[in-house]
Amino acid sequence: MIGRIVGTLIEKTPPELLVDVQGVGYEISASMTTIYDLPPIGEKVVLFTHFQVKEDSQTLYGFIDKAERALFRVLIKVNGIGPKMALAVLSSMSSEELIANVQESDVTALTRIPGVGKKTAERLIIELRDKLGQAAKADLFSAPAVLKQVQADPRQEAEAALIALGYKPQEAAKAIANIPVDGASSEDVIKAALKAMLR
Repeated sequence: MIGRIVGTLIEKTPPELLVDVQGVGYEISASMTTIYDLPPIGEKVVLFTHFQVKEDSQTLYGFIDKAERALFRVLIKVNGIGPKMALAVLSSMSSEELIANVQESDVTALTRIPGVGKKTAERLIIELRDKLGQAAKADLFSAPAVLKQVQADPRQEAEAALIALGYKPQEAAKAIANIPVDGASSEDVIKAALKAMLR
């Protein structure tokens, strides 16, 4: 089990990262919450990881702190929620918003997450209510989110990230078209587009 990665951040192409660890480049999938909080390219990065091994693939998921990784591990235990959808959930709303939506049985809010239909939202509420309620009381999933800059074309990178999170290309393009990108990082554009699409 790979539990933590410490190395140099080489690439950020949401939702994928490339981290160099003593000459070995690790490809890591991450939520937008984690990507917002990463240092600039070329700087040292520390990620807590979840390593998933399947018959036909091996995937490393990275998180800015143990709290987000813990929430990810809770999500993938829900029937019908795989790692990709768990990342979409963590990218679409904060831990606090997710906990509140589950506790308030807000099916409508959860169905705004790409890939989450009414039945999946209801399943999330039923299976997560107790677990997330306990976590919220213990403040287990709270973590600061600090937006960082990346060197990339904000519009193209934001559109690619939205598509990778499950939105249709037309939806992603339409959302990005309404976001001002002058002087904004790709993370700023993605965050603004996600907020607009979740309204």
